[in-house]
Amino acid sequence: MTGFYRDGCCSTGPEDLGSHTICAVVSAEFLAHQRAIGNDLSTPMPEYRFPGLRPGDRWCVTARNWLRAHEDGAAAPVVLASTHEAVLALVPLAVLEHYAVDVPGDLSALDDLS
Repeated sequence: MTGFYRDGCCSTGPEDLGSHTICAVVSAEFLAHQRAIGNDLSTPMPEYRFPGLRPGDRWCVTARNWLRAHEDGAAAPVVLASTHEAVLALVPLAVLEHYAVDVPGDLSALDDLS
């Protein structure tokens, strides 16, 4: 389950030093970029209840690493409705909107991305 608190939400708090506040639909390019900067999101890490990600998965990613991917031309799409407002302290809304994907009325349609 995603989220710093593993509650399915991109909530944040004082313990979340990485600010896992962006709900991203991860792509192969984004995952490769993250691995290249030392943030392997593909390999499962059971000790952190982390399943490992595949393209199309939706996951709460850190604001800094997502921003770095944006700056390097490898940003993942963002589900704005599920992204925490705290991210605005680091990433401008206009940048997030550029990568925004619509959330359909029937959320099961997002499963087709994987």
